[in-house]
Amino acid sequence: MKSIKVRTPAKINLTLEVLNKRDDGFHNIQSIMQTINLYDYLTFNIDNAEEIKIELKGNSDEIPYNESNLIYKAAERFFKKANIDNVKLSVYIEKNIPISAGLAGGSTNAAGTIFALNKLFNNILSEDEINELCASLGSDLNFCLYGGCALCTSRGEVIEKIPFFEQSVSLIKPKHLGISAKEAYINFSKLTDKSNPDNTSKLKDLLLKGKFDKSLIYNSLENALFPYYDELKNIKNNVKNSLMSGSGSTFFVLNSKLETSLNKDNYDIFENLKTINTGVEQTDE
Repeated sequence: MKSIKVRTPAKINLTLEVLNKRDDGFHNIQSIMQTINLYDYLTFNIDNAEEIKIELKGNSDEIPYNESNLIYKAAERFFKKANIDNVKLSVYIEKNIPISAGLAGGSTNAAGTIFALNKLFNNILSEDEINELCASLGSDLNFCLYGGCALCTSRGEVIEKIPFFEQSVSLIKPKHLGISAKEAYINFSKLTDKSNPDNTSKLKDLLLKGKFDKSLIYNSLENALFPYYDELKNIKNNVKNSLMSGSGSTFFVLNSKLETSLNKDNYDIFENLKTINTGVEQTDE
């Protein structure tokens, strides 16, 4: 049996500007994504077998442990791409990143799966093949694989690394509220005003100069979701300098203590986090 353990980081969107809808049903975006030191941990064990078998287990009762899990899908596609048909894969998932929260929890796990399996099989796939595999599974996998700070375009899978800026991060998420990216983008399509301030380009230019201005953080999807979720509006109105990450429902605050009059019994709060310059990594933790 061979084993490997990886840690897969959450991400926040310092900017997320939704552009036009594509012919494939997705939207083109421009976003500056940033990984943070909130991790899931995945342990992979492989044994010989007569056919492919994939077993998932974990510590969360909020995720599926079957073929609908992105880890399962990533493993299936990896084995097909690498022409492997005779192994049993067991994965234990230590889930710490909230699900359906705009933090790329599922995507970072899938990227971690491709990373780990390629390590276990002696780098059988090239970097280009890994990137293609990641892009085929979702919009955030390519970024999660490499992490740090990056400009992400197309539907999010085209990444351009830009200078990393270390910052403290706090997160606040309504308990028991998850929002799918599909729902967020459908609601965005209903907006009359879909204009953007082009803060992505402005912030990128600053980062290239080694500077940062948190007044430029921006998310097009906030206004698409506020009419449907009072919990999100309450965070925006009661947590100073907060911004929704991705398609929600998590908000983040940079470089300041999270102060709010909200009833904290109704929210999950993560403090003392920070931005990091890494993506998926092998670990002994």
